[in-house]
Amino acid sequence: MKFKKLIKSLHKGKRTLFAVLIDPDKFNPLLIRMANEANVDCFLVGGSKLLRGNIDETVKKIKEISNLPVVLFPGDENQLSDKADGLFLPSLLSGRNPDYLISKQVLMAPNIYRMKLKHAPMAYILLNGDKQSSTQKVTKTQPLALNNKQQLLDTALAAKYLGFELLYLEAGSGAKKSIPPILIKEVKEKIHLPLIVGGGINTAKKVKDYIQAGANMIVVGNALEKDINLLKSLSACFEQPLKTPKHI
Repeated sequence: MKFKKLIKSLHKGKRTLFAVLIDPDKFNPLLIRMANEANVDCFLVGGSKLLRGNIDETVKKIKEISNLPVVLFPGDENQLSDKADGLFLPSLLSGRNPDYLISKQVLMAPNIYRMKLKHAPMAYILLNGDKQSSTQKVTKTQPLALNNKQQLLDTALAAKYLGFELLYLEAGSGAKKSIPPILIKEVKEKIHLPLIVGGGINTAKKVKDYIQAGANMIVVGNALEKDINLLKSLSACFEQPLKTPKHI
């Protein structure tokens, strides 16, 4: 039910949602507790490649602390858990590596079916944030150039025509350059899909600019790993969500 409400809210687009990305390799329970008191709508859980973190355990620990929805954002077929509320099922449309366009999804499919995971198909477009991202390294693909607006618009349009439910524009973890708000605005106006934005978001100004540009969800992960206290100023940019957090 939590996942369905989240997807419904994304489609309605009445307000921009705030998602905190949790990398199981860098799990910090304090961040979860702080999110309970902030304007956070959900947690995304996953990583390009896990070294020591455990998806199942991470989801379980989050749920022991918070009532916020926990949504999987898997980098591969090993990052699934039936304890999660749902799944953003990504296909990397910016790259041409078939493993991340369809092969990984084929490997995930039997477990999604077995776990009865609620899911939403998501077109994942990686843009060049002026730093080689972990996604780029793991998938062995090239990001789209920030200055090639037409290529981005055409790729996003293909996502719409292919029937994807969500569109995620990503500048890469710890990006030096974030996505220009004008690109967010133009993609949103042309594509009319719930638009998720992440990568290089580390100031309240960037958050406000993306909200103004029409982003339906803003995702922050790496910036909060570096400075957990940043959560307060970023959270203040969002409207108060309806939630009943646990206080531990």
